[in-house]
Order: sequence, then structure tokens, then C-alpha cells
Amino acid sequence: MKSVISSTTLALALLVGAAHVVAAAPLNDPKDPAKKPDAAAPAPAAAEATEATEAQSDDPDTDVNLAQPDFTLVALPTTLRLPRHKSATRFTHRFGRPLGEGNFGDLAADLFGFDSGATIGLEYRFGLFKSTQVAVHRTNNRTIQFLLQRQFASQDDDFPVSIDAFGSAEGTNNFQDSYSPAVGLIVSHEFGDRATIYAEPFWVNNTNPQPKEIVDDNDSFMVGLGTRVRLSATVYGVFEFTPRLTGYDPGDHQVSFGVEKRAGGHSFQLNIGNAFGTTFAEIARGGTSDWFIGFNLSRKFY
Repeated sequence: MKSVISSTTLALALLVGAAHVVAAAPLNDPKDPAKKPDAAAPAPAAAEATEATEAQSDDPDTDVNLAQPDFTLVALPTTLRLPRHKSATRFTHRFGRPLGEGNFGDLAADLFGFDSGATIGLEYRFGLFKSTQVAVHRTNNRTIQFLLQRQFASQDDDFPVSIDAFGSAEGTNNFQDSYSPAVGLIVSHEFGDRATIYAEPFWVNNTNPQPKEIVDDNDSFMVGLGTRVRLSATVYGVFEFTPRLTGYDPGDHQVSFGVEKRAGGHSFQLNIGNAFGTTFAEIARGGTSDWFIGFNLSRKFY
């Protein structure tokens, strides 16, 4: 009997001791994450990264603009904004066979000009700041153009147009000879998500390829006019015309039109134009009386 009482007394003593240990244990037991007061709070660096990601995801510039899905028409720039610290590329081809040369059988045999040599351009574009983008464009005739473009006004309920200003500099022989700076404006108006129209006055210096000592006009002022119309959910028609108003004015004014297909961040455009120019000085030097086939391929990295 004494043995039973002793065992019971010992058990009660152990239970009381265990209760005291549990009561004295800290609430933030490292073995129990749920009891840690800061378990749900992220580290400062993680919180900053999360905020940056959320800010980027809320940036309206990352949304698809159905009326203005790309940064160029055919050769002329648009007012589409590039998100901050995002980028895009563009490849241009202008095939050298005139579409009016020979009969239809000859044209078909040359795959409508795709068998001929081409003037090729490669462009990289980067969002330097919000509403500010830079680009570098190089063609296979070793002309390089640098571009800085900034949007100062955006179309909204209170303002009818978007306005960008740009400045560029290009040089031949890998930017070692014959420099041609340019400055201008890009004014656009979107009609809902169906179409956009553009007016782009700009001036380009040193557009005459002849030595400046023997020429009367060595610069050109022109106004680019263009439109992009959404024909279906992802198919567009584009048109641009760049008449020169004063200065050096050889040949015909550059004219181009085409059809393009948008697929996610990609855009493929098949175009026809009377010139090969994809830089501002090349546009200023005009076109010919012939027509040539070409294409643009662009890719957004966001």
C-alpha cells in the first residue's frame, strides 16, 4: 500500500514539474515556426524585391497596346513606350530585286524578290527610364544609328495626342565617317484599340552624299505620315509616306505599306516600298520609281 502511495506521489511530482517547465518555455520556440513572432515577416531584402516585382507588374507600359503594338511602322518610329529596364529587338530586310522587272514568271521564279540580295538591319532598343528609350541600329552597309527618344505627353481623356521628341546620330563605315544627326517629333492619336495615325516632322543634317563644299543643300526637312490599322485580333495593315519639304530632295519620296501579324511578343511584317532606308538619313535620301519587297521581324523581351 505504501508502495502505491509513493508511486502516485512521484507521478504527481513529475507532472507538476513538467507543467512548470512548459509554462516557463519561451513563446518563440525555435522548433515551432508558428510561435515565432516574426515568422511571417519577410527579410528586408526580400521585401524590397517583392515590392519591385509588384511595381513592375503594375507598370501599364508592359501591357499590350492593341492600337500601337510595335515601336516602328515600316521605317518610321512610333510613340509606343518601352518599359523601364526592358528591351526589344528588330530585324529588317529590304530585297534588291525590283518587283516590276521582267514578267510574272520571272518574278515568281525569284520568289518575288526573296532570292536577291538584301539590305539588312539589326536594332536593339532599351528602356532607359520611364517614357525614355534608347536604340542602336546597324545595317549591313556598315551604317550605325544611335537614337534617344522621350515621351513628353501621353494621350488621355484630357489630351488628344501623344508627343515624343527624339534625337539621333548616324555614321557610315561603322560610325567613323559621314555623320548625319537628326532631331524631330512624333505625334500620334489612337482611335480606341483599332488604329493609330502619326505625323512626324524631323530634320536631318548631312543628307547629301556629295562633299559639302560642292552642294547647295546639305540637309533635309520632312514630315513622316503614317497609320496602323488593326484588321483582326492580331493582324494589322501599315502605311507610311515621308515627303521632304525643304533642303536636299533627290528622287522620289519614300513610301511603304505592308501587313503584319502579332503573336505574343513577336511581330512579323511583310512590306513593299520604293526604297531601302531604315535610318533617318537614308529616309531623307528618298526612293526610286521601282518597288521592292521586304520584311521586319521584332521581338519584345517583357
